[in-house]
Amino acid sequence: MKSPIFVRKLSKEEREALEAGLRSKDAFVLRRSQILLASSRAESPPTIARSLGCGSQTARNAIHAFFNERGLGALQPGSSRPKRTRAAFVDEKSAEALREMLHHSPREFGRDTSLWTLEMAARVSFEEGLVHRRVSGETIRATLARLLGVRWQRAKRWMTSPDPLYERKKGVATD
Repeated sequence: MKSPIFVRKLSKEEREALEAGLRSKDAFVLRRSQILLASSRAESPPTIARSLGCGSQTARNAIHAFFNERGLGALQPGSSRPKRTRAAFVDEKSAEALREMLHHSPREFGRDTSLWTLEMAARVSFEEGLVHRRVSGETIRATLARLLGVRWQRAKRWMTSPDPLYERKKGVATD
């Protein structure tokens, strides 16, 4: 078992800022202040977690954030954005296969409609083996933009007529 971690000895300014954080309306600042002050009293992360009703990893994360040169910056939430992502379509070849699939009607893939949606393209790309795991419609959109330079636009239904003079009549009506 790892030895418990504690915050370093707090300066007067840090202690005052943490005590002020106990009166904060922001729940994140309040919780972090509680964790850091409890750690300064030599309470271990599991003990802090039990008393505050949070996970022991939450207590460790707060202590590590304070240690890692953030100091009182640990009272501000960081980004929840993932630090790295894995591309589902990793190369031009798989992206081109996606593009080729989208040039065919969804009806050829057993769908009831002739218009692609991002979610439908995601499902069909998994079913056709273009990707190894299920992906979202956003992944399809990002892949088209990143690898192929194509922007997804909503499909529009156009009315046409079998009348051979349709184009001329349409032009007259809009002039």
